[in-house]
Amino acid sequence: MMFPTVENALLVVVDMQAKLMPAMSDNENIIRRAEIMISGAAELGLDTVVTEQYPKGLGNTLPELSSKLPELTPVIEKSVFSVFKSAEFNTFLSGRKRDVLIFAGVEMHVCLLQSVLDALADGYEVVVVADAVGSRKNSDRDLAIETARQAGAWVLSSESILFMLMRDSKNPHFKAVSGLIK
Repeated sequence: MMFPTVENALLVVVDMQAKLMPAMSDNENIIRRAEIMISGAAELGLDTVVTEQYPKGLGNTLPELSSKLPELTPVIEKSVFSVFKSAEFNTFLSGRKRDVLIFAGVEMHVCLLQSVLDALADGYEVVVVADAVGSRKNSDRDLAIETARQAGAWVLSSESILFMLMRDSKNPHFKAVSGLIK
């Protein structure tokens, strides 16, 4: 597996929307960990893209998350489950030389799992942010995380990923990022 770096990775935040998140098991923790991941990515300069599943019906990305996104972060509307079935997502991705995709969001057993499996099939290295993904039922989330792991994805915590991206306590962003985690 290629080690994720700010230069080779992309954070993909999937469907963390206003009308969808209240139905997720452990939603407050998932939202908090996604906030940390998004804020840390912004601090480090890690490219981020957001998707929204049928926002007309499910609402937009939670304000507490969208407010942490860097300006000009693309928000891609979709009706398909896998982000790789979205022409707009593929166009966005083709404009960047990224080998590692870091996934956070919901639902782990539907949109995220299909996206992870498609990413792996397309030759990307994949990291699942275990504490920033969810489903309505924990059993669905857990089975999907295990399936992603067996398919070849890394499954790590938001803290672990952010420290991997920094690589060194002398990183100029260390103090700000470690402050997010406390």
